[in-house]
Amino acid sequence: MRIWGKVELTIDSISEWLGRIGWLLILYALFFGLFDVIMRYFFNEPSLWISTTIQYSMVLLACVSGAYSLNTDSFVKVDLFYEKFSPRTKAICDVITFAFAFLYLYVLVTKGIEAASASFATKETTPTAVSIPLYHLKAAIPIGAFCVLLVAIKKFVHDIQTLFGYGSG
Repeated sequence: MRIWGKVELTIDSISEWLGRIGWLLILYALFFGLFDVIMRYFFNEPSLWISTTIQYSMVLLACVSGAYSLNTDSFVKVDLFYEKFSPRTKAICDVITFAFAFLYLYVLVTKGIEAASASFATKETTPTAVSIPLYHLKAAIPIGAFCVLLVAIKKFVHDIQTLFGYGSG
């Protein structure tokens, strides 16, 4: 189990790193969004690039925040019944839902790689006044999904350990 412990630490580190990137993306969107509003409404000088890059940063935020949110149990969930379950029953429910999550993430990774490859091949850019490359952004989608998959697998292993009496629940 020493190897698995190191794998878990690596997954936790990746998740934490992605969370910090998400924090920076939020600050970017906040400050540049405010700057754009001030420039547009007070000085009548709208920017050509800020709104596009804020949209870009929000897509990146969605890509990097999934792994962090899953790892820290930050997703909103309906705990109407789940909260009252025993750790073993929770693990059973989580194992069942892992199958759906795995399928979704597998499709997101594989189709995301296809879309990113096509985008890289054509050097796709935004159709705006300031042309910004999109292929980097499309590559972030399968990478982010893969990181979420790593966290989901880590949680799945914990659930299996709980089911067989090895985990702390």
